Amino acid sequence: MPALREVAPGVLVATSRVMQMNTTVVVDSGRVLLIDPGWMPDELDALAVTLRERGLTVAEGFATHAHHDHLLWHPWFGEVPRWASARTAELAVVEREALVSALGPELPAELVELMGRVDAGSPTFDVELVVHDGHAPGHTAVWLPGPRVLVAGDMLSDVELPLPFDPDDVPAYERALEILEPYARAARVVIPGHGNVGTDPFARWEADRRYIADVRRTGESDDPRRANAGMEEEYARLRELLA
Repeated sequence: MPALREVAPGVLVATSRVMQMNTTVVVDSGRVLLIDPGWMPDELDALAVTLRERGLTVAEGFATHAHHDHLLWHPWFGEVPRWASARTAELAVVEREALVSALGPELPAELVELMGRVDAGSPTFDVELVVHDGHAPGHTAVWLPGPRVLVAGDMLSDVELPLPFDPDDVPAYERALEILEPYARAARVVIPGHGNVGTDPFARWEADRRYIADVRRTGESDDPRRANAGMEEEYARLRELLA
């Protein structure tokens, strides 16, 4: 995993070589809230070692939603509380077989066992959980009011189009954008689940809203993210949903 980089005071990010997935590390007096750690086994190993070398102790974890790549953990992080929204925690149990299957064969058994072992609840850190059903049921953004950082989960990405497909509920995604609007306006930094950390939170919010509105209104969009890997297929799927 690339070295942790500070994106705001007390907020560090490491980006995986797979799908540009971001791990967020929130630091408070040597304690760490670890949000969506991922993705490959060697990257999780390296993250645990880096935190230890920096004298940081993982105190709690948080999963933004119940997709396999956002429910991971590593034994070196410790047996600490791992939180999620109530719906995410429920889905991590009832859909465990499918989630484990999606992990693929490269994940060691000990990491598979730890995947998805989350409870419904809130971290003790100074954060606000913003729960909605946009990208997945119970999807949660994490608002850090001090540094004004929005950890957006799988929304507000500069490389992925909006993906309102779990379930296939575009209105839920549109409602989620409404919920996120004041946070996107207030944020200095946005950390998407996949993509580049940005200082343009509200511009990304506007791009997501415009993309869905354009496809809903005209059946077309010229969003430049369509050119990225896998996105043309997702664009076609949204057009089909809204046809």
